[in-house]
Formats: sequence, C-alpha cells, structure tokens
Amino acid sequence: MIEVKNLTKSFEDKTVLHGVDATFYSGKTNLIIGQSGSGKTVLIKNLVGLIRPDSGEILFDGRNLLTMNRQQVADLRKEIGMLFQGSALFDSETVLGNVMFPLVMFTQQSRAEMRERAMFCLERVKLLGAENKYPSEISGGMQKRVAIARAIALNPRYLFCDEPNSGLDPKTSIVIDELLSDITHEYGITTVINTHDMNSVLGIGENIIFINKGHREWVGDMSQIYTSSNEALNNFVFATRLFQQVREYVSKNEVIKK
Repeated sequence: MIEVKNLTKSFEDKTVLHGVDATFYSGKTNLIIGQSGSGKTVLIKNLVGLIRPDSGEILFDGRNLLTMNRQQVADLRKEIGMLFQGSALFDSETVLGNVMFPLVMFTQQSRAEMRERAMFCLERVKLLGAENKYPSEISGGMQKRVAIARAIALNPRYLFCDEPNSGLDPKTSIVIDELLSDITHEYGITTVINTHDMNSVLGIGENIIFINKGHREWVGDMSQIYTSSNEALNNFVFATRLFQQVREYVSKNEVIKK
C-alpha cells in the first residue's frame, strides 16, 4: 500500500499539487485520472521519486520516501516496476534481452537464472516464441506486453503505469488492461495507473482518484463513477467518453470504407 498525505508541489510561483491525500491499495488496480494539466503526472512523478514535493509524506507500506537516505531509496527502487507510455524498449536488444535488462542491472543471478526468470515473465504475458525478435519486428501491443514482462521481472511490490494504452486500438487496450489486472491480483501488487482511457476506468478501476486543478476531488470505483455528484468529474468523464465513442465510430467506418 502507498499512502500520500498532504502532498504539495509548486514550480516557481505556480502550485501544481494542493495538499493531496490519497491511498493506493495492494492487490488492486489504482487509477489516477484527470484532465491534462490537472497535476496527475506531477503526482505520479513524486510517487516514483523523479521529483521531490515541497511538503507532505509518501509512505510505501509505512516507509516514508522523503526521509530515506540514498541507500534506502536505491533499495526501494528495486521493489518498483515501471511501465512507460511509449514502452521504452531498447531497439538494439531482443525481446528476451529487454526483459532481462533489470535482472542484469539489479541482481547477482547467473545468466541461466536471469534467462529462466525472463522466459517465465514472457510466458506470463503470452509471448513465448517471440523472445528472439527485436522490438521493430513485433506489433505495438506486443511491445507493450514485453514492457509489462520487463516491469515484473524483479517481482515488484509496486507497479507504476503511465498511459499504458496510449497508441493502442480498443481491442488491444482491453488485452493490456486485463493483463495488468490479472498480474495485480495474482501477485498482490500495488498497481498505480495514470490514464485518460475511460474504457480502462470502467473496466478495471477498483480505486479511482480524480485530480482536478491540483486537488484530489473524488475517490471511488468503476461502479460509482457514473453516479457521482462531482461536477468537474462528470464533465471529465462524459466529455472523455463521448470523444472516445466518436473516435471509435470514425475508426470503424474508415475500416469499412477501405
């Protein structure tokens, strides 16, 4: 579990996060949603230690990130998996090499042990047989699954995902959502997902945190989101959902025309 308490962050004279409180639960898919510029990206960057807040607390199962020394932070990072928006795979490495990378960097395992672990992770994301291919030789959805395999290679306690469905078609997005949900529940991971994708929100949103203008304005789950009385949330949800439906309709009709 990750707890955020009274988190504040400013850049020069602009306050981006205003005393944000949030809890991200173990074994659940925790989603951060909000408009562009709402502060959600700044929030997740604080959580992973890319930037430091002005005040507040970030507790990883009771351990305060902001009071840790350098070695403690390094140890914590070994417990964190990251799934980047663009997959961030190494073009010069094979699929297997990409998944083995964190094992090479952070463990003392033998080459055989690292390969065994990497192959297990590839099997978990249903990519056995693709281990010798390069990222340029596989689809975007497969690249995302490779990135997930790499993110879980170190058996993390915490998994952070930045727009995991960015650039993917709706069908592939569902596959990625279901995979992230399955892995979260199977291994009891604290999974935090930063997303604009309302299909993800409605499909796997077990704990949803809505950020608006740097404030945490609403918390709930996918069954509660349509019955919220929060005006800002309703405007975001229905506008985003309508846009997605129009985009999907246009995309389907373009395929039909072709």
